[in-house]
Amino acid sequence: MARTRLRTRFLLSMVLITAGLTATSLLVVRHSVQKHVREGIVQDLRNSVTTFQNFQHDREVMLTHSAELVADLPITRSIMTAHDPATIQDASRDVWPLTGSDLLVLTNRNGAVVALHTKSRGFTRDAAQTYFQRSLNEEDSSHWWFGSHHLYQTFMQPVYFGSKTEGSLLGFLIIGYEIDDRIAREVSKVSASQVAFSYGDEIVATTLTPVQVQEPGVRALAANSSQSGLRDVEVGKENFVATSLDLSGQRETPVRLTVLGSYDQAAKFLGNLNRLLLLLGLTAVLVGSGLVFLISHTFTRPLSSLVEGVRALEHGDFHHPLDPRGSDEVAELTSAFDRMRSSLLKTQQALLESEQLATIGRMASSISHDLRHSLAAVVANSEFLCDGSLTSAQREELYQEVRTGVNQMTDLIDSLLEFARTRESMSPTYASLVETAQRAMQAVRLHPRHQGTLIEVRANGQSSAWFDPRKLERALYNLLLNACEAAPGSEGRVLVTIGRNSIERSSMDRNSMDRNGRDRSGATVRIEVSDNGPGIPVEIREKLFHPFVSFGKENGTGLGLTVVQKIVQDHGGNVVTERTADARTVFRITIPGDVPQGSADGGRKGDSLLSGNGDRATENSIRHSET
Repeated sequence: MARTRLRTRFLLSMVLITAGLTATSLLVVRHSVQKHVREGIVQDLRNSVTTFQNFQHDREVMLTHSAELVADLPITRSIMTAHDPATIQDASRDVWPLTGSDLLVLTNRNGAVVALHTKSRGFTRDAAQTYFQRSLNEEDSSHWWFGSHHLYQTFMQPVYFGSKTEGSLLGFLIIGYEIDDRIAREVSKVSASQVAFSYGDEIVATTLTPVQVQEPGVRALAANSSQSGLRDVEVGKENFVATSLDLSGQRETPVRLTVLGSYDQAAKFLGNLNRLLLLLGLTAVLVGSGLVFLISHTFTRPLSSLVEGVRALEHGDFHHPLDPRGSDEVAELTSAFDRMRSSLLKTQQALLESEQLATIGRMASSISHDLRHSLAAVVANSEFLCDGSLTSAQREELYQEVRTGVNQMTDLIDSLLEFARTRESMSPTYASLVETAQRAMQAVRLHPRHQGTLIEVRANGQSSAWFDPRKLERALYNLLLNACEAAPGSEGRVLVTIGRNSIERSSMDRNSMDRNGRDRSGATVRIEVSDNGPGIPVEIREKLFHPFVSFGKENGTGLGLTVVQKIVQDHGGNVVTERTADARTVFRITIPGDVPQGSADGGRKGDSLLSGNGDRATENSIRHSET
């Protein structure tokens, strides 16, 4: 899983925090402004209602006074003295323009309507007679008459012949002013809102459009006009806050003025404000992110330098330059790491020196013991050879013992020299692993103690590879010698199995990387040396391939398996040990089996070798035993 860098996490955290704060601020501002807008609409509606009440009062006073003036006109009195309704109807045509009203009604002293003039058709004498009788019983100065979808605010004055106190009553003069859309528009201008006049559940005049009037919200508003207070009304896709004013007082059919303040119209600026705030928020996030990205380098640069120093220390570089300048925590950490690195370098050097001295001591002790043992045998047998009474057979036997001692000293010296040689000292060629294993087996058979051990070599398929035969023979010799020494006496069995691995490695080979860290993913050659001995002691399992590690051997130097590991690693392979299910100890060698690129000479050698020894290289089973 990819790791996120500190600078990236810091930037992402800043962006998230800024975005969260901006969003929260937008929500708080939006809620506050919405509340403020609603309160403003409510206050405007209340002010509009108060303003209309004052306007309506002044208007009623003015119209009442106007009705009194018209009723006191001589022409009005003269008309009312006539007894013929048709004469009154015709004569009153000259009076009607003087009133400036939309409705003029004259009644005689008995209360019968004798004249009717109206600008809008549909209002009949019968309706006027009915509303007149109702108005006589009302104490208000103004009255509301409704007919054929026309609503009038009327003012009634008696007409006297003579003075009001001493004169006789001739009849009544009623003038009315229709509440139509024109009046609604004028009231809308005063209140800066939408208005609607309703009579009962019917809307008679409004500034709303015909489509809006048909909306369920408006119809419900008219039907529930008896309710007072503020209400939320949805008209189409627009939201309104509405309040009503009763204009008729206590009547069976109320007349109301409803004022509607558009919440959406008032909140339009809120959308612009939100977009502005959002733009400012995004700008702040982007600009802040850019600044943080630039400024964060100041904070993360010392950490990056420290991380590079840690990685360099991981690869053994104790002198990677660090920048401990500053007085913050990162500078203190860098200085502490630098001191720790210097202390660790001194400690490592001391440990290396101590380990070198200890290694030299162990090596000197082991070599002196082994050389002294071999030299003692050589000296003793050499003294015996000076005896002239020895037979030829006895001299041959003493000579062989001297030669064995010299060979042991030579082998010890060769093992020590192997550590001083580099990989470039190898001489690889394309050769048969079976023949190399046979030569190692023949060398082991020269030891008298291991002549009773059965050694078996098996080859599965093609067994030729690119390797150094002399060095690999030495490695196999050491493994076979250890296996024969671990095998039980006359029942000992040692098996050498040679074969090729497929491209996909097994789980036991997942650590098979060469000493230079290269992963060999091609086909490899596998060599397994197993024995039926008691196994590897627990005491040395973890340090089996360490120098001078030996267990249960009188003359062991502890360099055999170390040399094996060195030779195999020089070939780019690996050697591991395991304990199989049938209680056999197995050493497994894995080396690359392909010819290196560009080795044309090696390819020619391999061709000649395969043509001359191909039969022996593919034998399925080769057994050698000594009885």
